[in-house]
Amino acid sequence: MPDQSVTLRYAERFLDGFLTTAWICGVSICAAVALGLALFLVRRLPFAPARWFYDGYVGLLRGTPFLIQVFLLYYGGPSLGIRLSATTTALIGLSVYGSAYFAEIFRAGFEAVPRGQVEAARTLGFDRGQILRNVELPQMAALILPPSVNQCIILIKESAVLSVITVPELTTVATRVVSETFNFAEPYLLLALLYWLLVETTARGGRWLERATGRHLTTSKGPTP
Repeated sequence: MPDQSVTLRYAERFLDGFLTTAWICGVSICAAVALGLALFLVRRLPFAPARWFYDGYVGLLRGTPFLIQVFLLYYGGPSLGIRLSATTTALIGLSVYGSAYFAEIFRAGFEAVPRGQVEAARTLGFDRGQILRNVELPQMAALILPPSVNQCIILIKESAVLSVITVPELTTVATRVVSETFNFAEPYLLLALLYWLLVETTARGGRWLERATGRHLTTSKGPTP
């Protein structure tokens, strides 16, 4: 049976690691969403170089493992004069990596909005910004919510990779506890439980937002005859 005293002795360390993982993931996800939306808006510009930049950025980040990107940023950066702390590397790495996926989620969401509604808005004299704010964004938000929540969960689990650059997050804490106690079962079981708690909280929050968005859309459409 696992030695339960390990949980009690190292509870404070695991709590610190949990909070570190939670805030790094929270900040990185918010930054990734904002950067992903900015990238997609760049892609919408009527200039071929903007689309080339978008395709290259998304293709490169989605086509290479997150672990390699973290290694290049943390260990390869100093050779280019870029020296970042482990935590800063974690925030930048997760944000940039996630932005490529969120940009594609935004692209798919916008393309799912019926073109007829966009054309009707143009006929009514709406400019490009008004169409974006009043027609595309409201409908797109409901469409992209499920894949966005799924991407958030993926980023939370990917954050375990950050242990390779000694970020004091959950996996780093568990690995150090194992090396000190030679007890493998309990620290890793606790690690899995804490990641599950983060993921489950995110999933439940996403389902709540889906229900709230569904009620809003139903109300905005008015009663059916």
